[in-house]
Amino acid sequence: MSASSATRSMPADRFIVPLQAPCANDESRVGPKAANLAALARAGLPTAGGFCLTADAYLAQLTALGLDDAVAQFAAADPRGQRRLSVDIRLALYEQPIVTEILEPLRDAWHAQRAASGKPCAVRSSALIEDRRGANFAGQFESFLGIDDEGAFLTAVRACWAALWTTNARRYMDNHGLSPADTAMAVLIQPLIDARASGGGLSENAEGQMLLSAAWGLGSAIAQGEVVPDRIVLTRQGFLRTNEAGRKHHADICRHGANGDTSSGDRVAPQAMPRELVEKPCLNAGQAVQLGRLLRKAEAALGMPVEIEWALDETGFTLLQARPLPLPLPSPACGAGLGKGAAERRAGAAPDEIWLKHPGLYGHPAGIGWGSGRAVVVNCECELTRIAPGDILVTRVAGPALGHVLPRVAGVVAERGGSTSHLASLARERGIPMVLGVHEATRKIPDGAQVAVDGVTGIVRWMA
Repeated sequence: MSASSATRSMPADRFIVPLQAPCANDESRVGPKAANLAALARAGLPTAGGFCLTADAYLAQLTALGLDDAVAQFAAADPRGQRRLSVDIRLALYEQPIVTEILEPLRDAWHAQRAASGKPCAVRSSALIEDRRGANFAGQFESFLGIDDEGAFLTAVRACWAALWTTNARRYMDNHGLSPADTAMAVLIQPLIDARASGGGLSENAEGQMLLSAAWGLGSAIAQGEVVPDRIVLTRQGFLRTNEAGRKHHADICRHGANGDTSSGDRVAPQAMPRELVEKPCLNAGQAVQLGRLLRKAEAALGMPVEIEWALDETGFTLLQARPLPLPLPSPACGAGLGKGAAERRAGAAPDEIWLKHPGLYGHPAGIGWGSGRAVVVNCECELTRIAPGDILVTRVAGPALGHVLPRVAGVVAERGGSTSHLASLARERGIPMVLGVHEATRKIPDGAQVAVDGVTGIVRWMA
């Protein structure tokens, strides 16, 4: 029996919803992430299948653990009280066992999926407030890959529930006028795609083109901004324009079946890539065009511009996620057709001619518009306190944990990462210009220099 037929035969109930079930389009039960995947599958696009542990399960677990009062007190509490309550709720969700009425159908569904697919699973958050317009929560919750042990699986589910109450998630919610007390967490469980290559895609950028990113192995290396992925540009009609190789020194690989104790949870580890593959494109021209077609079909299925995550194994492409893509804004530095006044209103103050006379570096455009400010070169998280409002953050790795600094900065420059990393997604959401994959940026850009960042053309200049 195939994995898809197993989930089709699995009945939808209060706590377990197969993604093939008609009710899988109900965002109030499964969250937008799972509902979007269900919509892609209904449109005939390749997805991994799987099932969702519904938001009702999270709410039932809260009640069973006696946490309803703590959640109700959260909104009226002062900041110190909210921190205390969030820690109490998070620890209880993570440490306490899953109650029997949820545990039994969850275990049955997981064992059925494992038996049908023969693959380890991916466990991912699908909160009711993520993957929406203006609040995508990219990288703010939890994902676990390569799990084939029941104990680790149940721990991963509890960790996804608890992630709704972490400091990073609450900070992000505060910035968007949201509260963990007013929402719930569903959990998406799917067979893991043992990917040869993975990446992301934007169905439309500021220049009216489609953009793909690609790296070897699982997509976590791109999402976390750990490598410089390939950058592939196609026309909206699907014709390949460029396939620019990145710098992919390592790949995240599933250690399923490897020796050693990996029962504690995530079984993904970085693996150094052979020298000949570091700067070799992951996709050939035909594969890039095929993926571009899938991207356009995903856009049509959801009825809006989309950002996707994808994986490629021996069976072909699989779409792993699709979320709303903020409408791109042209940069006045790239001659995108706006008059100066319109450009200033939509993308910040237009760049002065003086910038064209100063040194420049190139990378992957990953944000929106154009900005300038004082460069703050950060080599350690402890230096983030140096960043003042309006500064330009210059760093090595731009991971989603840096999302909390975006409200303060005028732009971001990083040596690693690409246009579809989680932080790039957060930057587009906030309209922050960002350029990633800029070789030796922390060495070449002087700390304290005045820097201009073009998030559309991928150019960084500074006054020497």
